[in-house]
Amino acid sequence: MKIRYIFLSLLLIACTGTRPYKSCETYSEAVDPSPDITANWNNVPAGLNVSFGDIDNLYVKSAVPDVGKNLSWTGCGWRGERLSAQVVLWSAEVVEQVEYEFSPFKSSGAALDASIARARFVRYVLTDEFGNACGYHDPEVYPPSLSADMLDTLTCFSLEAKTARPLWLSFDIPADAVPGTYSGTLTIHAGNRKSQKLNVSFEILPQTLPDPKDWVFHLDLWQHPSAVARANNVKHWSEEHWALLETQMALLASAGQKVITATLNKDPWNHQCFDAYEDMIVWTKHKDGSWSYDYSIFDRWVELMMRLGISKQINCYSMIPWNNELHYYDEAKGVFTDVQATPGAESFGNMWTPFLKDFSSHLQSKGWLNITNIAMDERPPKDMQATLDFLNRTAPEIGVALADNHKSYKRFPMLRDICVAYGATFDEEDLVFRKNNKLVSTYYVACDRLFPNVFTFSTPPEGAYIAWYAIAAGFDGFLRWAYNSWTENPLTDSRFRRFPAGDTYIVYPGGRSSIRFERLREGIQDAEKIRILHEKFMLSSDAEAPAKLAELNAEVAKFNHTIKPDDCAGLLNSAKKALNELSR
Repeated sequence: MKIRYIFLSLLLIACTGTRPYKSCETYSEAVDPSPDITANWNNVPAGLNVSFGDIDNLYVKSAVPDVGKNLSWTGCGWRGERLSAQVVLWSAEVVEQVEYEFSPFKSSGAALDASIARARFVRYVLTDEFGNACGYHDPEVYPPSLSADMLDTLTCFSLEAKTARPLWLSFDIPADAVPGTYSGTLTIHAGNRKSQKLNVSFEILPQTLPDPKDWVFHLDLWQHPSAVARANNVKHWSEEHWALLETQMALLASAGQKVITATLNKDPWNHQCFDAYEDMIVWTKHKDGSWSYDYSIFDRWVELMMRLGISKQINCYSMIPWNNELHYYDEAKGVFTDVQATPGAESFGNMWTPFLKDFSSHLQSKGWLNITNIAMDERPPKDMQATLDFLNRTAPEIGVALADNHKSYKRFPMLRDICVAYGATFDEEDLVFRKNNKLVSTYYVACDRLFPNVFTFSTPPEGAYIAWYAIAAGFDGFLRWAYNSWTENPLTDSRFRRFPAGDTYIVYPGGRSSIRFERLREGIQDAEKIRILHEKFMLSSDAEAPAKLAELNAEVAKFNHTIKPDDCAGLLNSAKKALNELSR
């Protein structure tokens, strides 16, 4: 009798389209502080409205989206590439239990499993505006608004009345997929309402992207392990913390990250973000005056990142902390002691000489010496010179990295890794010298740059534009200071007051991605495609190769300027279309 009841229930569900009940409870978003009072929801058709939107747009939660009724999407990409699309859901009434379901994708002679596709509900966070750049962002001066950014991992969602809810789609094309045009469907279910189908098709080109760990683009987003502990309310360096770190950093590895951010001593940035950096290396001064160093956390952190595929560099901050302060455990007193250690001072040499010798030996034993840099961030040329002179005397075998906003790179031509602020450039002969010597040359943006950037109010194409500019200007890649330096409540409020909203992080707790991160990754994919095609055309004996190379170079050159183009999205989409045509 029970089996018969279950059968009849399933039959009823199949006939009516009613979904089995599922709880879609989640955390509450921030209340919209500036809803669109002009939105006319009275003319919106009853029920759940669904349409493909545009990945270049951030859809306003309280506004009726201007998308028409587009139920088909087409894409084009390489094998190994991720394609993105955006669906917009909206309703004048409450809609419970919205879910999604992909079909397999089929071509004339092959098929791809539905699991290559993924949908994530876009969540809204509080943002502000660029305003006074790196100055204090007073909420009374720069009032908050909601911005669509976070990609949640929920499997279902309930829509509030008179709201829109984007759904971000990702299609990860397998590296071994058979080239051709594939078609499938995305079905949107909504409780006991009729399901709606959207058509998806994409062309897979015969070119292949390597695995992200093998991408050449030099991505350096600075990690903040301590923020992961605080945001998840777990003890620093506990097993729970390490498990959460692995989830969070796997997302970073998927974008081709090359650099491990590590710390040498006390918080290198003098607690400029919400969370201070917890020690990775504990310095101890013993009663007899000798020193020892506990590298257990440092080693486990590096090994975790390397296991995820992030293994090109270890950048260790810093010999010049922003307040020139170090600390150590004083065995005689049984407490941690702070000390000022300014470059050139006696205390600087007393602190750093024993450490550097021990650290160098430890790195050698781990096989990491050749990839480890002592890293400095925006330090004055005078302090840099004193520190480099000291390093050359004490531990010349350790490399150096510098984020340079003083245009002082010419004074330090042999640094392994130099990153200049956006708008600054290397002279051509210096860039050639660095490439010939396999030295890393990148650029960065921070709170002082409106465009291109990845604030939570930035336009989505800017994330992809960042990598196109890097290639056009001859850089090896891109650096940004904050992968996950989270605010107090990062899931709902991206403002940090000291900087424009979103400046301190580009992903969210729990391994949640964002529109900003996905678009940045998209641009890095494009950079890899450009590199691969450039090499192929250079080496090809095909009569058409020189013309194709010239066309590729001309498209890339359009991005070699530091002034925001009139139509960033149009420029980017035109170049991406040309890139795919050249890929055929």
